[in-house]
Amino acid sequence: MLVLRPVELTDLPQLQQLARASLVGVTSLPDDTERLREKILDSCASFEKDVQGPGPENYFFVLENLTTRRLAGCSEILATAGFSEPFYSLRNRHFTSASRELNIEHGVPALSLCHDLSGHTLLRGFHIDAALERTRFSELLSRARLLFIAAHEARFAEAVITEIVGYSDEQGQSPFWDALGKHFFDLPYVEAERLCGLQSRTFLAELMPQYPIYVPMLPPAAQACIGRIHPDGQEAFDILEREGFETNSYIDLFDGGPTLYARTSNIRSIAQSQTGTVHPGSAIDARGSYLVSNDSLKDYRAIVAELDYRAGQPVALSAEMCAALNVTDAGAIRLIAL
Repeated sequence: MLVLRPVELTDLPQLQQLARASLVGVTSLPDDTERLREKILDSCASFEKDVQGPGPENYFFVLENLTTRRLAGCSEILATAGFSEPFYSLRNRHFTSASRELNIEHGVPALSLCHDLSGHTLLRGFHIDAALERTRFSELLSRARLLFIAAHEARFAEAVITEIVGYSDEQGQSPFWDALGKHFFDLPYVEAERLCGLQSRTFLAELMPQYPIYVPMLPPAAQACIGRIHPDGQEAFDILEREGFETNSYIDLFDGGPTLYARTSNIRSIAQSQTGTVHPGSAIDARGSYLVSNDSLKDYRAIVAELDYRAGQPVALSAEMCAALNVTDAGAIRLIAL
């Protein structure tokens, strides 16, 4: 059985293995021992905090196989993007120029550096083993974060965003970066993303041009990257799109990948998840597949389970499910259909 749980310091060696296999552009999962150690300790402290509103907390989850004790994936929630420093992105909007004398009005799309998205909750760091892609465990790894938000809403903002990794080729070349960012930093795309993971995107963003960049002036290959998803990022996009997330006018300032946005209260797994109580049982007449979590904080757990769920009635769980969720008879759980 696979279970999603908060990261622990003992996960560091396996987490670094996941980082080495992660997609270029997932800057929140750096292949660096000390940086990962800091992230783990920061997450552990976040789960321990008694907070009354969203702050700088980072909640880092891992997907563990309980039989082999191997980690098969990870994902994160940053409670407030831009809390400690601006969260930069590029705003893609039309710039209109007009001449009264010539009676001409013309609109041109332009990219402007901004930090409009600071203050939103940010989903990031999604990575799953290739063997589990496009399975219900990808749903668990992504959506269980949303069940966690549902259980602890006061810790998160009124809107949630996520950046989907933009297009780069098999050699790690990004046409968008080559046409824009590379002119301001003499760095390959892969190296720029690595530095963002090790340090901060702020120091790079602050060197970007502060004036609008007119899209038609970019090479066609770069223009084609605006809002384009890397093939390996499509699954992450699809899962959240089904949750009610939508693209907006913001893109990643390094690779041009799209940003997804949703009001927290409108997200499917938050708005439609149900709570119930546990009834341990040995036999379950399963009628559907569900994501199931406890509503704990530092002992949070989530699994995929075949259940016979009936609203208003106790939910029958096997002993194995109860152990994985760390719940007992009459314990509280939250669930939503896959």
